[in-house]
Formats: sequence, structure tokens, C-alpha cells
Amino acid sequence: MAEKQNVDVIILMGSDSDWESMSKCHDLLTELGITHDVHVASAHRTPGKVLDIVAGAPARGVKVFICAAGMAAHLGGVVAAHAHCPTIGVPMKGGMMDGLDALLSTVQMPPGVPVATVGIGSAGAKNAAILAGQIIALTDPAVAKRVSDWRAGQVDVVNAKDQKLRDSIK
Repeated sequence: MAEKQNVDVIILMGSDSDWESMSKCHDLLTELGITHDVHVASAHRTPGKVLDIVAGAPARGVKVFICAAGMAAHLGGVVAAHAHCPTIGVPMKGGMMDGLDALLSTVQMPPGVPVATVGIGSAGAKNAAILAGQIIALTDPAVAKRVSDWRAGQVDVVNAKDQKLRDSIK
């Protein structure tokens, strides 16, 4: 994916292995019509790249960062320490504690450096997209409508699953 000039959201992943989960975030942001860009940039292995992306964000109109990382999971914290817009952390499965270590590293930030943290893995990736949409919706009525419509559509999804189950056990 080529870098887009102006985007609402930047997704950063500490590793390309995070894409399996984070593709759900990308897909939902696309469905919601929220412009975004995706990068692999490690807080530990490519800290200069991370800081360059964050430094360039204001000129690109970035409103939210979504950071996916596993194990020590410092990416969200590093971004939040340097960015002046909301940062959402998505802990990734893996490591000695299968994602719990990443969850704790992401959520336990010092005062003054908040990282909004969602669940581990694919479910967290989707929730990060929704949360980013809700943040952007505060100042963008078109995004607010699309997020509201998407959430309303979830009622239909659950009701259809309920009906299918009930039909199968008659």
C-alpha cells in the first residue's frame, strides 16, 4: 500500500505478523469510509521510523493512531508520548503469556501518556476501528452517520444469527 498524503487514521504494526488480526481493522475502516494508512514500524527495531511517521502526522491531517504490538508492546506508548492526537493500542497474541503481557504493557501507561486499549487480537482490531470512527465522528457528521448505521446493522446481524439458530433446532 503506497503512503497516502492525507488520512484520518494511521495503523502502525510492530510486525507484519500482526496483519492477520489488523486486516480486520483495515477492512472496517474501509467499510466506514475512513481514510487510513498502514505501516510496519517497531518501537524497538525502527524507532526512528516510528518517530518520523508521528512527526509527519499533523501535516497529513491524522486524527487517530492505532498501534498493534505484542509481547513488550511499547509501540502504542511510544506513539502516544510523541503524538498530539488519540492513540489506540491493540495488544497482539503471542509471547510467553499469549497476549496478556501485551495487554498489560499497553494498558498500564504512566499518567499523562494515555493509550486507549482494546481487546487482544482480531476482536480488538475491529473495536479499534470502531473507536477511531467514534472519535472522528465527534467532528465529522458524515463519519458519525456511517458509524451509527454500521452499529445499527449489527442488530440485524445478531437477529439473523438468532433466527438461523432457532430454525436449525426446530
